[in-house]
Parts: sequence; structure tokens; C-alpha cells
Amino acid sequence: MAWYGSGGWDYYPPYISVGQKKARGMLALAKLLKKSKRTAEPVVLAHRKRQLAATFWGQAWADNLERYADLANRLPRGRAYLRNGSVLDLAIGRGRVEAYVAGTELYRVTIGMAPLAKTRWRRVVTRCTGRIGSLIGLLRGELSSEVLAVLTDPKDGLFPEPRELELDCSCPDSAEVCKHVAAVLYGVAIRLDARPELFFELRQADQAELIDSATAGVVARGRPAEGKRIAANRLSAVFGIEIEDGASARAARSPRRPSSRRQK
Repeated sequence: MAWYGSGGWDYYPPYISVGQKKARGMLALAKLLKKSKRTAEPVVLAHRKRQLAATFWGQAWADNLERYADLANRLPRGRAYLRNGSVLDLAIGRGRVEAYVAGTELYRVTIGMAPLAKTRWRRVVTRCTGRIGSLIGLLRGELSSEVLAVLTDPKDGLFPEPRELELDCSCPDSAEVCKHVAAVLYGVAIRLDARPELFFELRQADQAELIDSATAGVVARGRPAEGKRIAANRLSAVFGIEIEDGASARAARSPRRPSSRRQK
């Protein structure tokens, strides 16, 4: 029992361990997802280092959030929730993140994101035109300082500002960025580590346009791009488009010449 200054007795709810909260949450989530015939996609950390994200996309997402004071001072509470596996489900769609986080109850978190402004996107595409080598490095997380500067520019880059986010949680906390929302925001970084193409889905930007522009720039210059090559199947997997292998494509376009030797 606890005494409150307003005059009267109130009751503290019994302590529930993290394991119990997660167990209860998973049961509640299973019932919810059964209706939609979808399986849960929990956020699992593959490493326990101080730095949550491991790739450019994940780390750049986290760095962008922490760059804004209004968000940064509320995010630390969510890191513990993410590390202990409380984000039981997180799905990224077009301009939207939906997640369920285990707490005293199972809470639903939704994050809406405004589309990337067309003028802003056009500036990014223009500044990346002709830099195919850098873009291949981008897919692999090996970025030049030039491409880094373009993508992470506070005003003209790809990453969202706080005013572009709509945050909501079903918990009773009145704070806009409660610990459950904070955990999900960091959870997005972990998702982008594994599937960077989801970033373009979230920002509602056409990644194929970025590739086409870069490729066009290289062709116009008439020389091969510098840097390591990446397999066509890897490009297809990351960007969700079919890319034909260069050698195969040339073979298909060039008919076999008849032999110059005379038949004997």
C-alpha cells in the first residue's frame, strides 16, 4: 500500500518481470494476428554491442533520430525495451510502421511518415547522377564521403525530420515519445540493417529512379564506374527489381557470327 498526498490510500500493482510481460504479450499478440493470418515479426538483436545498428542504413536512421533534441532526450528509455526483446512485432509498409510492444499490457505503436518531398528527392537524385560506383557501395554499406553527405544532409537528405513523423501508442503515458514508441523507432534501425530497401518503402521514394539516374550518368561519360562490382542477384534482392547480368545481356543481344572457314 502507498500513501499519496492528495489524501487517501492507493494500491501499487504487483511487480511483473520482463519475462512475464513478454509471455503475456506474445499470447495476446497471437490472438490478434490469428484474425489476420499473419505471423509475428519480432525485433531480435544479433549482437549485444553498445551500438544497436550494424550497417549504414540502420546507424544513419538512429543517428538522425538522435540529432533532434526533442527526440534524443526521450529515446534512451526505449533502448532497454528493444534490447530485452519487448518489441514483439514490427512491420514496415508504405509510409507507415506498425508494431506491438510488451509492457504491463500489450501496446500497439503506429508511426506515420510523410512522403519525401518531390523537390527534395529530385535534389538527391541529381546529386547522385553519374556516381554508380558510390551507389553500389551504398547497397553494400561501403559509402564514400560524397554519398554520405548527400543522403544524410539535414535539409536535403533522405532521412525524416520530427515534423514528418506521426507517433501514437495505446499506452496511458501522455508523452508523445513514450518508451514503447522509442523502442519501435530504434527497432526500425534494426530492420534496416537486414533489409535496407524498406527505407525507400517507408519514405515512399522510387529507388529504381536513383539507380537509373546513376547508370545513365555512367553511360553518358562513356567509361566504367570505379569500385567493386556487385552481383546482379544481390542488386535484385536489395532493390526488388530484376537486373540482367551484363555478360548474359550482351550475349543475348549479339548474334553468333557464322564461321569464316569454308566447308570441306
